[in-house]
Amino acid sequence: MATLPPRSTELSPTGGHVFIPPPMPAGDRATVGSNRFSAVREFFASNKGLFIIAASQFFFSLMNLSVKFLTAIGEPIPTLEIVCIRMFITFICCQAYMFAAGVPDPLLGPKGIRKWLVIRGVVGFFGLFGLYYSLHYMSLSDATVLTFLAPTVTAAFGFLFLHEAVSWKQAAAGLTSLVGVVLIAKPTFLFGGNGKTDTGSGVGGPTVTETQRMVAVGVAMLGVLGSSGAYISLRVIGKRAHPMHTMSYFSLWCVLVSSVSGFATHGQWVMPHKWTWVGMLAIVGLFGFLAQLLLTLGFQRETASRGSMVLYIQVIFSLVFERIAFGVAPSGLSLLGTCVIIASAIYVALNKPSKDINTPANTESTPMWDMAPAAEEGRGLLDGDERKEEYELDGGKDGIDELMTDKKPMETVARHERTSSGSSSA
Repeated sequence: MATLPPRSTELSPTGGHVFIPPPMPAGDRATVGSNRFSAVREFFASNKGLFIIAASQFFFSLMNLSVKFLTAIGEPIPTLEIVCIRMFITFICCQAYMFAAGVPDPLLGPKGIRKWLVIRGVVGFFGLFGLYYSLHYMSLSDATVLTFLAPTVTAAFGFLFLHEAVSWKQAAAGLTSLVGVVLIAKPTFLFGGNGKTDTGSGVGGPTVTETQRMVAVGVAMLGVLGSSGAYISLRVIGKRAHPMHTMSYFSLWCVLVSSVSGFATHGQWVMPHKWTWVGMLAIVGLFGFLAQLLLTLGFQRETASRGSMVLYIQVIFSLVFERIAFGVAPSGLSLLGTCVIIASAIYVALNKPSKDINTPANTESTPMWDMAPAAEEGRGLLDGDERKEEYELDGGKDGIDELMTDKKPMETVARHERTSSGSSSA
């Protein structure tokens, strides 16, 4: 019987011995698996903000889908009523959080910027109204994609009111995005047709006329102006208010303006007569609050430039939900218009001009889609023991003129050093 050659411990076979590599120790195998798990965990940890922002867009899409369902449940619900009920739920949630977390001045907000909080709430109402109204007469994807005109309009408003730099490339992108609006609106005097169009609400859903659709597009454009005005007010407020203060003022003034507008126009509000109706309204309010909260948390963990890119995933969610819920696919012109608007918005975001002395010092990197003016300074939304002086203003800083004053370079560097050291310790 032949004897087996001895096991070689060398790295290469020599002397006629058969090389048999030694088995990997159990500890080494565990180390390799641990390293892979650590790499995956590190990837998710380093991009946590992006995933949270993506989750917020998921809930925004679900909220818009719920509003779309409300238009098909029995008697159509007026847009003002939807805005009022949804934002009342959001206001209650905001106040409950601030009282529980001990946020200073939960009802009125910090002194000195309350008028800007009011402006943010009033103009923000028109942004929300424009979206909800357009959902009555447009498909979910078309109404959603029109909201992405806001970055371009905000850049124009920043140039006009805050004297921020705007390049000719950004202006060209803004004009190009208007082509996308025309492609989505599809007016018959340009594209022909019979003047009828499906709103994307599924079998048995309403079919609207070209006039109704064009009015919806116009109201959506009014909503874009309102949203852009809200973003400008957030840039003025900057880091001087807690994120929940801006959300609370936004929701409160939406409730007030929608209620007053409803009575002024003698609108007939629909009383709940089905549990499905009540449940859907509650879902709209819940999804809206969760979406805004996640958006705030996401931008607190991510820069505005990277986070803004994730916002466009809402269009994908809207297309998928519209296909699943209503069996409706967007037309070729709508898809083309969607691509034009999103490409223009991404171009504006990626070609942000460098800051100059005319840029307000407290508005740097403020996310435009967010209720979180404190995102960049690393103040956690879930920290309930914030010091009150963080929200107090130095004397008289409550207007744009004061915001335009230049800061000394050494003071700015020191402020950034304190911010970075505070974020590292957290």
